[in-house]
Amino acid sequence: MDLDWIASATGAQTVRRRARLEELWGGYGELHRVELDGRTAVVKWARSPGTDVSSRRKARSFAVETAFYRGIAPRCDDTCRVPALLAAREGDGEWHLVLEDLDAAGFSGRTDEASGAQLDAVLAWLASFHARFAGETFADLWPTGTYWHLDTRRDELPRIADRALRDAATDLARRLADARHQTLLHGDAKDANFCFARTGAVAAVDFQYAGRGCAMSDVAYLLYGRADEPDDGIDRARLDTYFRLLRRALPPGIDAAALEAEGRALYPVARLDFCRFLAGWRPAAWRRDERGRRFVRAMLS
Repeated sequence: MDLDWIASATGAQTVRRRARLEELWGGYGELHRVELDGRTAVVKWARSPGTDVSSRRKARSFAVETAFYRGIAPRCDDTCRVPALLAAREGDGEWHLVLEDLDAAGFSGRTDEASGAQLDAVLAWLASFHARFAGETFADLWPTGTYWHLDTRRDELPRIADRALRDAATDLARRLADARHQTLLHGDAKDANFCFARTGAVAAVDFQYAGRGCAMSDVAYLLYGRADEPDDGIDRARLDTYFRLLRRALPPGIDAAALEAEGRALYPVARLDFCRFLAGWRPAAWRRDERGRRFVRAMLS
């Protein structure tokens, strides 16, 4: 971590390393908390250690996240809060992001499985984010958001034991890609990527897989596998909450009724698409996911 560059890029007189927060997935980098003239910031340092397909995709994800914070994050307000970018640098296979410290801003709460008001707050964040960027395209982000979409996982298809799910994979991806109503996806909208304030507000981090897509991919991913998941896998109460908040946030000129009708119809498709990913990515774990397998059987029978 280049403390001299951080000082120069942020205009800080003094920069001190405070703590190493965590290692990035796969050993691709680290998160650190630093002190800039008495206030704290978080530095995300990433590198690409290889040249294989997976490493190249990971490297692209860091470039996408940098582009997000530079060009998209300034358009997010308190209803879809993200950390402010203080400085960024990329080159020679490395990326440095100096970001606002959300803990210091009051968003110190974390959870592995949100529920109640916290989960409603995350759904509100997604609804605002999806509404804000409805219908737009983004040149520097992923053409298709999320890390599990089919075009990046075709090598995993032969590992899917369920022939019906394997055979349906291309059609599921096509239906999501052909959705009339597209937006910007967070792309990794899991509970761990949301930070909670005592006021009930929420902020989101980790935009490596942000890109265009059907909003139901984010929602289905967020709601998948919860302890209180309905037997049929369709959490209608939480979908009602999401669409109520989405209608409130949509800008003028968008047919909210048509968008909601399409989204509700595509929610099971997005959930099946995520099941396809799970079945190909970790076949042994998928065999233990009885609720997920039951959903697949019901939908594809």
